Amino acid sequence: MNLADNLAINLRKRRGKLSQEAFARKLGISRATLTRLENGVQNTTLKTLDQITKSLRCDVGDLFKN
Repeated sequence: MNLADNLAINLRKRRGKLSQEAFARKLGISRATLTRLENGVQNTTLKTLDQITKSLRCDVGDLFKN
């Protein structure tokens, strides 16, 4: 499994039952970006990772754990 796959899995877990639209708003990113990240088809930027970790109050490493 690669980093993109780990990120995708962890974002889906953290989203839980929230809609992609609501979770994307919470993260401060577009729904389209969230969809691509959750599908592991888009690389993310450090700026986006920083935004996500601040919104989720977690460390970057938490998003990439197996």
